[in-house]
Amino acid sequence: MKESGGRKQGAASPCAACKLLRRRCAHDCVFAPYFPADEPHKFANVHKVFGASNVNKMLQELPVHQRGDAVSSMVYEANARVRDPVYGCVGAISSLQQQIDTLQTQLALAQAEVVHLRVRQTASYSHHGFAPTSPTSSGSPSSNHGSQVKPIFDMDVVMDQASLGEPMWSC
Repeated sequence: MKESGGRKQGAASPCAACKLLRRRCAHDCVFAPYFPADEPHKFANVHKVFGASNVNKMLQELPVHQRGDAVSSMVYEANARVRDPVYGCVGAISSLQQQIDTLQTQLALAQAEVVHLRVRQTASYSHHGFAPTSPTSSGSPSSNHGSQVKPIFDMDVVMDQASLGEPMWSC
């Protein structure tokens, strides 16, 4: 008895690897658990980058419990190699590292500017002998009535020279 696809009844669809390689998918096929028939692109990229024979050898040499992770790594690397044939996933990692370096530099500059402004503000207030005024007051020392107005953000940033870029916050 035959199904509409011309296959024997009860026969499973070949895995993506066997379908791409145009071979019969055996019941003990090493590719079948990791490359299902409904994800043909997954094996196509892995095959293009590593070759079916090499993938087969790698999977055969690994214990069964590690094969899933190995396939995930191969698929990730193969997809990265298809996008960027020269650098692969190393190119993506390098790009992200450059972004991190740029952002850390920007953060350090912003923190240094905050420290500089705080020092200038403190020096200005101590030089004139009065506390900062609120926006509603006239700004003269007599309008403060001797009370000190607390800044909105009561935080100090201390730059640690040994760990440049890692500020210590105190409240």
